[in-house]
Amino acid sequence: MSAPAGEERQGRSVLVTGGNRGIGLAIAKAFLANGDKVAVTYRSPSELPDGILGVVADVTDAASIDAAFTEVEAAHGPVEVLVANAGITKDTLLLRMSEDDFTSVVDTNLTGAFRVIKRASKGMIRLRKGRVVLISSVVGLYGSPGQINYAASKAGLVGIARSLTRELGSRGITANVVAPGFISTDMTAELPEETQKQYLSSIPANRFASAEEVANVVRWVASDEAAYISGAVIPVDGGLGMGH
Repeated sequence: MSAPAGEERQGRSVLVTGGNRGIGLAIAKAFLANGDKVAVTYRSPSELPDGILGVVADVTDAASIDAAFTEVEAAHGPVEVLVANAGITKDTLLLRMSEDDFTSVVDTNLTGAFRVIKRASKGMIRLRKGRVVLISSVVGLYGSPGQINYAASKAGLVGIARSLTRELGSRGITANVVAPGFISTDMTAELPEETQKQYLSSIPANRFASAEEVANVVRWVASDEAAYISGAVIPVDGGLGMGH
C-alpha cells in the first residue's frame, strides 16, 4: 500500500499487542493505511486483514514475547512503534474480588506492558528513535466501581510512560498514554440498554467513540508531528474524564 504524499518516515515496523480485534485491530489498520509494516500479537490465531502479520504471544510470559519480537524483527525489522494494547478485565466489587482477580489483571495489563516495552526498547535504543503508546482508559484516572484491579493496572501505565520518557527521551524515544472512554465495541453492544443510557448521560459528547477515533489519535501521537510530545496522557473520551 503506497503512503500518502508528503508523509514522513513511512514503512516503519509497528507492533500492536492484542491487535486482532476491537481497538487494537483499528489501530493496526490505521498504521497499515499509513504505509507502515504492521504486526499484531494475539493469544490464539485469528483472521486478520491482508497486510497485517499476526504472531502468537502471551504478554504474561517474557519468553513468548521474545519469540514474537524475533518473528516480527525477521519480517519487518526492529520495532519502531510499539502500541501496548493487550488487556483483560475481571470486574467485581472489592469485597468479592479475589487476590487472583487482582493480580492476573495487573500481570496482563501493567506488567505485560512492562515486558513488551523492555523487549522493544533494546532495538529502539540502537536505532536512536522509537514511539511507545500505552492504551490506558478513562477508568485509570477517573475510577470505576467494580474495577479496582483494572483501574490500578491502567493508572500504572501513566507512571511507566513518564518514567520511560525520563530514561529514554534523549534517545529520540517518546512514550505517551492514550486513555479511551466508552467505545462502540462488541463488549459495549452487549451491555443492557439501561446501562448504555446511563453511560451516555455521563458523556458530554452524548455518544460512544468509534474504535477508529482512538486509532487516529494513536497513529498521530506516534508520528513525526508529535515528536516533541512525551509523557502525556491524551484522553479520547468525549469529555467524560476532563483529562483526569
